[in-house]
Amino acid sequence: MSKYAIIKHSGKQYKVSEGEFLKLDRFEAEPKSQVEVTEVLALGGDETKVGAPFVSGAKVVLEVVNLGKDKKIVIYKKRRRKDSKLKRGFRRQFTRVKVVSIQG
Repeated sequence: MSKYAIIKHSGKQYKVSEGEFLKLDRFEAEPKSQVEVTEVLALGGDETKVGAPFVSGAKVVLEVVNLGKDKKIVIYKKRRRKDSKLKRGFRRQFTRVKVVSIQG
């Protein structure tokens, strides 16, 4: 069974395994730099460890690949027979990272 971890980053939880790419909410970091996440909620694999709330001594090392923006999401609200409409757009900014190693 492959090793995985459940991490907490900017108020959200992600299940990650080594070599995986994921998009996190934008945080300031240079591309090709490494970031350590120590808020590990659980470790899995041959033996499962669950933290209370975090697993002590565990960390996940992430490598920043790039920064970017997602596709635009269009929000459109219309109320019938009221000549009332609202159109807004939103583009989420993200940081793409690669999971280098899971330690713990």
